[in-house]
Amino acid sequence: MLAYILKRIAAVIPVMLLVAVFVFLLLRLTPGDPAAIIAGDAATPAQLERIREAMGLNQPIHIQFITWMGALLQGDLGVSLISGVPVIDMMSQRLGPTISIALLTITISVVLAIPMGVAAAWRRRSWIDYCVMSFSVLGFSMPVFLVGYLLLLLFAVNLGWLPVQGFTPISKGIVPFLERAILPALTLASIYIALIARMTRASMLEVLGEDYVRTARAKGAGERRVLFIHALRNAAIPIVTIVGTGFALLISGVVVTESIFNIPGIGRLTVDAVLARDYPVIQAMILLTSAIYVLINLLIDISYTIFDPRIRY
Repeated sequence: MLAYILKRIAAVIPVMLLVAVFVFLLLRLTPGDPAAIIAGDAATPAQLERIREAMGLNQPIHIQFITWMGALLQGDLGVSLISGVPVIDMMSQRLGPTISIALLTITISVVLAIPMGVAAAWRRRSWIDYCVMSFSVLGFSMPVFLVGYLLLLLFAVNLGWLPVQGFTPISKGIVPFLERAILPALTLASIYIALIARMTRASMLEVLGEDYVRTARAKGAGERRVLFIHALRNAAIPIVTIVGTGFALLISGVVVTESIFNIPGIGRLTVDAVLARDYPVIQAMILLTSAIYVLINLLIDISYTIFDPRIRY
């Protein structure tokens, strides 16, 4: 198992190196003068020269890459061209809200969707199955922004149970955090519950017809044990893949939800950076998103060894 894990970790290194090369070349290979792209059309020659000097754009490209990689390995992601604040500080301030909402979303989704999918497979073609599948279709069909506004209208405006917008970190208390995080989490969970429930149902249907499930039932194992111990574990690999991939998508794709609920996360930071052409921030966000995808895929691959020991070898 250790050899398998080391191989998977080693495979991550060239992937991240390719991402780093792409991010570095993103600005350098853009048609036109990178300094003019950053500064805008109204920049003076003196301003353009200062930008080239500050970013090392007047050096050979291989020297630029070595310098940039050296700074990157030391955790230096540059300085925002708009605010003058180090990019690493901007990201650290915005990462907390996004991760908090993503963790709450994925927790709600897993807790609700997996039992729904198991029940739908267990009672195939019954009213339970039809209800779960109908909810899944509805979850896929409704846009995220529409779900968000409907939840705001119902729970914040009409009933007045929850605040309309904003974010409170969990360090200030569980209740204040949940008051402002539950609606964004439910908004995002509407899609992921549908996705995970459908995948769980499909995987369970394949497994429930296997010989070892019939054997477990023949030995007198209870239906709950058959479903959640024998069947669900063997159906877990596709489910774990969907859950892990969904978490990565949540981290990098919460722009709409953060905008609706006025959450200061990395989604809004990315949008602001793109609109302002703040290239150091854009480069850092691409690196962060790629690193999250690679890390989560690594964890998914490692988790496969828990559910299927054959993968270890």
